[in-house]
Amino acid sequence: MNRALLFDFTVNKENSTIHIQREFAANLNFVWDAWTLPELLDQWWAPKPYQTITKSMDFREGGFWHYRMIGPQSDCHWCRADYEHIETQVVFSGLDAFCDEEGTINTDLPRAHWANRFTEQEDVTRVNIVITYQSLADLEKVVEMGFREGFAMAMENLDQYIQAQFQLRSEMKPAVKARVCTYLNFDGKTEEAFRFYQSVFKTAFVTGGIKRFGDLPADSNHPPVAEEIKKMVLHVELPITGNHILMGTDAPKEMGFTITQGNNMHISIEPETRAEAERLFNELSAGGKIEMPLQDMFFGAYYAGFTDKYGINWMINCWAK
Repeated sequence: MNRALLFDFTVNKENSTIHIQREFAANLNFVWDAWTLPELLDQWWAPKPYQTITKSMDFREGGFWHYRMIGPQSDCHWCRADYEHIETQVVFSGLDAFCDEEGTINTDLPRAHWANRFTEQEDVTRVNIVITYQSLADLEKVVEMGFREGFAMAMENLDQYIQAQFQLRSEMKPAVKARVCTYLNFDGKTEEAFRFYQSVFKTAFVTGGIKRFGDLPADSNHPPVAEEIKKMVLHVELPITGNHILMGTDAPKEMGFTITQGNNMHISIEPETRAEAERLFNELSAGGKIEMPLQDMFFGAYYAGFTDKYGINWMINCWAK
């Protein structure tokens, strides 16, 4: 991204509002998720050095988000956001307030109405925010409390999260070029096996070395990665004879995987276009068993996994937009 990202913060005392425009170097789907999924909000919402921890979240009209911000001295501030109106990937609005651990609103502190509108242009997403306070005194109080500075730091946290995720994606696949690889699965022994293969073939790992499960971004469809799994191998690539690529990952039993001889090797095809990926998937999977249909994955690939009607395991990884 060559141009600077917009951050405009305007206080309007005449109608007790704050108007904010903030851009992020990511597509609309990514930014919307970051603002509406609790496991992602927990990674960036609080200004440094505070950390956000969600107690509960029900993202729907009439639902609310209940969370706390914990400081370096273990000081704790409970907050609550009540959702009024939601149009998916367009706008959401509601009331924000300080509260206690049970969610009871603290009426001694200002409460505000937030309206957040999302628009996308060329993989840059702009969030337009209008915050309305009940009185000028409430507005001046939050400004005095350092709201602008704290909000700016939280937005920078999201910038860093976006940068880290897109760096992981670019390292996983730096160029779009058709190739065929062999993908291996192990029950916690991927690093051991690949260091053995490395010693045999005298080659170096590519695409940034060994990636681990601890590098995974949060996923609303799965529980957080357990500590004992975080050091396991998420992805590794090693060129061998004739520039063929061995790729591998751990398939931990803690995540529901069962490794048996015969199901721990896949042929991985990386076509140059999504249309070709769809053709290959549709034809190769006919009469077989689909483990995962073609879909966009967090690491940037248009991915599918399946077994054909002859029992051969396949993966499709397309990196083209």
